[in-house]
Amino acid sequence: LVKLAEKNALDPQYISQYTVDFEKAFSAANKDVADVATLAERIGVDSQTLATFFDWFCQTEKTMTCFSMGVNQSSAGTDKVNAIINCHLATGRIGKAGASPFSLTGQPNAMGGREVGGLANMLAAHMDIENPVHRERVQRFWQSPVIADKSGLKAVDLFDAMYEGKIKAVWIMATNPVVSLPNADKVRAALEKCELVVVSDCIADTDTTRLADVLLPSLGWGEKDGTVTNSERRISRQRGFLPAPAQAKPDWWALSQVAQAMGFEGFDYQTPADVFNEHVALSAFENDASIESGLRDFNLVGLGQLDTEQYNALQPIQWPVLSKDQGTERLFAQGQFYTPNRLAKFVPLTSRAPKNALSAEFPFVLNTGRIRDQWHTMTRTGLTPRLLQHIGEPYAELHPNDAKKLSIQAGDLVEISSTWGKAVVRAQLSDGQRQGSVFVPMHWTGVLTRQSRVGAVVNPAVDPVSGQPENKHTPVKVSRFKAAWHGYLLSTTPLNLPECDYAVAIRLEN
Repeated sequence: LVKLAEKNALDPQYISQYTVDFEKAFSAANKDVADVATLAERIGVDSQTLATFFDWFCQTEKTMTCFSMGVNQSSAGTDKVNAIINCHLATGRIGKAGASPFSLTGQPNAMGGREVGGLANMLAAHMDIENPVHRERVQRFWQSPVIADKSGLKAVDLFDAMYEGKIKAVWIMATNPVVSLPNADKVRAALEKCELVVVSDCIADTDTTRLADVLLPSLGWGEKDGTVTNSERRISRQRGFLPAPAQAKPDWWALSQVAQAMGFEGFDYQTPADVFNEHVALSAFENDASIESGLRDFNLVGLGQLDTEQYNALQPIQWPVLSKDQGTERLFAQGQFYTPNRLAKFVPLTSRAPKNALSAEFPFVLNTGRIRDQWHTMTRTGLTPRLLQHIGEPYAELHPNDAKKLSIQAGDLVEISSTWGKAVVRAQLSDGQRQGSVFVPMHWTGVLTRQSRVGAVVNPAVDPVSGQPENKHTPVKVSRFKAAWHGYLLSTTPLNLPECDYAVAIRLEN
């Protein structure tokens, strides 16, 4: 923000006409700013490269800032996203073709999940659970006798509360938290303590399903019917092309059956189209600028009351959909925002270091994430031998200089340990890895390995607003693992892995 001002790259007219609180944001940034050389050293890049980046951003009118988990998975992730938005607002590069901040969500239909209220602090249709006007509106629409008046627990906090005995029952759908969440051994212990664990999944054997008291068979991707929304707000029909196997049912059906058994009459959906029509109706309900907190960006009024045939024929369309078959290609093109005063709000920010600092005991930064061939916790991709031919074992990628200091060679087993847990993986060396850092993929599980779930190592610090865990910065110790013996076993039938310091199951062709 400061560099934009120094290089006369601000858009004063846009700032004045369409935003508020620029002065507060600029003042906070100005107090926090360092010269290019100092900043480059702080963030670990070449000072000339950083200066070139500043020049490019200042001089390029059509600038897209695309960000994903590297920004979001941080204890300061919300601030980082707001910093990106501040820079785009300050230059008027928002709501224009080729000029916008753009969130690349971490998985398909992440936006669709938010639209239906799939977060602990949201109601359906992008309404806020702690906004009394929104809450009363949704309660009237649903004709609900009661409604929660404060946010629920986000994922990490939820399992902490479960571990402490404050949560007695949990229903987990389509996720594998015993592998994917930070401090994963505590997550597993929490589920072991929980009085009732219900898991809905399309895969029978996962780290989480192994802890289920009730295991419900769900539909997989090729069997589901519904809609998904991508990062450009485009709603598309997802049509199943495989029959539902055996007793497997869609998740909406299972939820509806339980709700009806509990006496809630509003869950008498017969088809996915019924669910979608209610979703559409709520998005349009009292969505009007003349009503307090009325006008909202998410509005599907143009898709109202589709019959099954029309729903099945629905073509991809971007919301808001204000009239039949007429989506909205671009939001904010007229400088109007969905805030009470219709102005975008700059957020004053001060940079913050990761919550857990490096130390003499834990001198390396652990970073986790995805690799090319696997997806999340390998529940499906791990079943495909071809995808395991490129990388068949969990590994830690180190810089050769760090490995040399630790007497580690490529192919050695190494132990990655933190305050929260440890994992044993295979060492890989790469000049592309930053010195002082180690990368371990998030994918491998307790079903496929012994002692290689990197989630057990990751710290549970979270962003105070989003609740996103700090998966990209855990202080760790790296050491060569001295195995007493090594062995390989080939089998034509599945084997139960032995309890040992390190083991990995690798599926092969035939």
